[in-house]
Amino acid sequence: MDGPDVLDLWDLCVREHADEPALVTPRQALTYRSVDRLTDAWAGSLAGRGAGPGRLVGLAFTDPGRTVLGMVAALKAGAGFTVLDDRLPAAARASLVRRTEAAVWLGDGAHAPATAYVPAGTAGTGGGPADADGSAARRRAAGSDVAYVLFTSGSTGQPKGTVIERGSLRRFAVGVAERLELAPGDRWLQVASLGFDVLVEEVFPAFVAGAAVVCRADTQALDAEELHTTMARTGTTVVELSTQYWLEYARWLDARGLTTPAELRLVVVGGERMDPRPYREWQARQPARLAHVYGLTECTVSSTFYTGLLPADAEEVPLGTPLRDVEISIRRDGRPVPQGESGEIHIGGPLLARGFLGDEATTARRFVPDPLAAAPGARVYTTGDLGRIDTDGHLVFLGRLDDQVKIRGHRLEPARVERALCEDPAVDQAVVFPDPRNGTALWAFTVPADPRHAPLPGEAVRLTGPERDALVAPLEAHLPDWAVPRVLYRVSVLPKNPHGKIEKRRLSDWVTARATAGSGGPAQAPGTAEIPDAPGTAEAPGTAVEPRLRDEPLSTVVDLFREVLGAPGIGPDDDFFEHGGQSLLAMRLLARLRESFPAAAGLRASALLRCPTPRLLAGALAAGEAARP
Repeated sequence: MDGPDVLDLWDLCVREHADEPALVTPRQALTYRSVDRLTDAWAGSLAGRGAGPGRLVGLAFTDPGRTVLGMVAALKAGAGFTVLDDRLPAAARASLVRRTEAAVWLGDGAHAPATAYVPAGTAGTGGGPADADGSAARRRAAGSDVAYVLFTSGSTGQPKGTVIERGSLRRFAVGVAERLELAPGDRWLQVASLGFDVLVEEVFPAFVAGAAVVCRADTQALDAEELHTTMARTGTTVVELSTQYWLEYARWLDARGLTTPAELRLVVVGGERMDPRPYREWQARQPARLAHVYGLTECTVSSTFYTGLLPADAEEVPLGTPLRDVEISIRRDGRPVPQGESGEIHIGGPLLARGFLGDEATTARRFVPDPLAAAPGARVYTTGDLGRIDTDGHLVFLGRLDDQVKIRGHRLEPARVERALCEDPAVDQAVVFPDPRNGTALWAFTVPADPRHAPLPGEAVRLTGPERDALVAPLEAHLPDWAVPRVLYRVSVLPKNPHGKIEKRRLSDWVTARATAGSGGPAQAPGTAEIPDAPGTAEAPGTAVEPRLRDEPLSTVVDLFREVLGAPGIGPDDDFFEHGGQSLLAMRLLARLRESFPAAAGLRASALLRCPTPRLLAGALAAGEAARP
């Protein structure tokens, strides 16, 4: 027999906190009563167009607030929801729209399907064609009906649509609210990409606890300064950040001698392995507590949380203990290992997904019968993650059992990108791995099909201009931004060890050797140009260009590009993204620019898309400065 639905818990909060804020946007704060009436109206519209139990409602808004309203409205119509990320390439979006077969689409962005619409009655306009208690709009759904379908990163090929049921969503929301001690006074800032499963964690635990969800004006990423000021302005008490995003924010706070906003009490961090050093430093300096989280889309977002103080001798930041209704075990060859020994992390319990949309074979391979469970028909999810349970009962992550890597919180099978590169007839072999300097972007090394185009053995030649663009363009058309290599090299051979494994360290060494060859310091990257010396200045041969003419914008901007990208050879016309730049590094660059240029105060990360070189960006800053009153 089904237990209470997630909407039963919503109704309870509407009764008990009717006049308290539920959804806070830059334009207004909507109470639980207002959101309830508005989503009842939307649900009635959806039901009239065919939404109901077992069907999906697609959401394609660029407004996070409307996306949240659509999620609740879809559930009220008895349907599940899926969210289309506006940052996906057009081909990937079209594939997801086709595969979900949604009964109806809501949305108003340029990325929305042609049939998408916005229901009558928008935020702030009051109710709609529904009774005060919402009974006219509601369609009762079972706990086994679909709550949502969100897509994984497609680490091994086509992204997989993960089907989560309503009962799992309800249990998850209650478990997170309980573990994080959410209360009606809390405000959770929504910062995740709208197609990412963390969105579910930012919304439903808050709603079942009577707390408020705080939304941004759009889907553009907030840099560290914007994040800080937004949290302070909105009274945010809880925020969830990817590991790399959190590190950027921590670095920004330390550089300015600041602490977290007064109201912020908890920062949830996860997505990839955590270094104990910055974790301890944060705990020593910042008033906001940390919660380290681990989970997978296939297991309803998060499964474990660690909220304690990290011991001084800890060599890893634990992943913590499981939520209520989550079962964690460490197994080797299907059998449990003794506590403290390593093995594959298995996740069981009622929070497991139903499976993958339209892919019974992969579902059967990853969601396997659990012979150790007492309940008949119980399943367990094989994560592919290596871990152990420490003496305190906490789960500790030890790496992957396969070749998957994590890029900015997303899982990626490098072979997927390597295959795409090798589809170019000019490429014979390719290998892809994270930038060893910071791990937030991908490097690609290619072996040309024509040996005449190969460099000398032991050399790595940087690809630039049209040659690089020809390789990257097909990837950008089908892969998300974070999965596209931004720095590409050509080599004569992919070096291998005696076991046949490619030696990625040797490839990195070849890059370093080329950068330092023939000089006493870092050499200029291929295709870059020096900034001309100022009149009357000279530079010792073989030294890197140092900052000069500090009142000259171009010189300062070039220096900041070099610093942020870790590339001393960057010149005035080198492209930020071609040298490994991505959203997190863009945040860092903007923060540094604001320290030097008053005109940079209002810049968003999107400015780098229009002005990706130091020369273009310096020109834009100069124009902005001239326009200042």
